[in-house]
Amino acid sequence: MKTGLYFGSFNPVHIGHLDIANYMIGFTDLDQLWFVISPQNPLKKRATLLEDHKRRSLLEIAIEKDYRFRVCDIEFKLPKPSFTIDTLTYLKELHPDHEFVLIMGSDGLPTFRKWKNFKVIENNYTRYIYPRPGYPVELSENPNCSVVDAPLMEISSTFIRDALNAKIDIRHFLPPGVYEYIVQMHYYE
Repeated sequence: MKTGLYFGSFNPVHIGHLDIANYMIGFTDLDQLWFVISPQNPLKKRATLLEDHKRRSLLEIAIEKDYRFRVCDIEFKLPKPSFTIDTLTYLKELHPDHEFVLIMGSDGLPTFRKWKNFKVIENNYTRYIYPRPGYPVELSENPNCSVVDAPLMEISSTFIRDALNAKIDIRHFLPPGVYEYIVQMHYYE
């Protein structure tokens, strides 16, 4: 089974994440897509990061019962900080029948060579790259990548957090149910 792994903090999950995920399932050869929640990206600060279980709950609300998607919290059980290569190795052991594909925004490519064992990932896993504003993709510099002509998303979790903190009603930037849950729980205030 060809399974896309969409890594991210999802802090919080928003419609941009779901649009990309839906596009990947609909317009590529993926059979399913797993949202892999990163407890701590080693290249990012933790200051505004909502607790792991809260981000998982928001993702579960966001994908509801969509059989094409799955929330994967495997990195919660691995040593911190989490490294993609360790997660891939563990997932392959647990699911040898899956062919895993990494889903990345083009904004992740400039730092890819800083990832732990990036060459192992580059040589053994296909990466489906979706466009991000200001980050063109040069395939000659990025082997084993396939650029997916997904819609350009200019929405970010930082934008969402800032708007929520300012008490701006941004319900239409979030999946149904997620906005109400965030407001009810006073997240990001």
